[in-house]
Parts: sequence; structure tokens; C-alpha cells
Amino acid sequence: MEPIAIHHVSVNVSDVDRALAFYTGTLGGTVREDRPNFSFEGAWINLGTQQVHLIQARVPPNLGQHFAVQVGDLAAVVEELRSNGLEVGDPVRVGSDLQTFVNDPDDNVIELHEVGISAR
Repeated sequence: MEPIAIHHVSVNVSDVDRALAFYTGTLGGTVREDRPNFSFEGAWINLGTQQVHLIQARVPPNLGQHFAVQVGDLAAVVEELRSNGLEVGDPVRVGSDLQTFVNDPDDNVIELHEVGISAR
């Protein structure tokens, strides 16, 4: 096998409409219209060139699982999210990158990640 990329991640949410507001309104994603009519509620969201699939189901306890969203300017994103009332950790350097975390309305953890920053 030779993987090309991650196509999507699935995230369990308790309320699809509330999650949609967060993933589109707060994180800037766009709703995909090509989701089939499955036997469960959900939505497909584009975040950049990858997808997040929201599934209305029991949200598991957080044991460290998360996914990362790459952003161009983490400091600006943190400022924007905080100005909208979200709790966002201070960015920390990881190698030459920066990262921080934010939670969705169901406390699913999302890493916000800026790649290859210059020395600051």
C-alpha cells in the first residue's frame, strides 16, 4: 500500500446542526452537498482540501484523540477565535511548527497547526 493522503476523518457529535454551526461558522468549513442519505444523521464538511464527516452518535470520552487543521497564521486564528468567545490555548512550538487546541461543542479536540514558522 502507498497512501496518497487522508481523505476524511469522522467525528461523532450529539447535535449535527450545532456542530455544523461550529465547523462552518467558526472554523470556516463549507458543507458538501454530495453526502448520501444514510440511516443516521450527519454532514460532510470541507476544511481546506480534506473533509470532516460529522456523525450524530454517542460522543466517546476523550483519550487524546484529535485531528489537526492546518492554518496559515496561527496567532491570527487564536485571536479571532478568542474574540468570538472560544477558549483556545496559547500556541506552542513543536519543532519548526506551532500548534494549539480548541474543542468543538461536544468537546472533540481539534489541533490548530501552523507549519514551518520562522524563528520568532
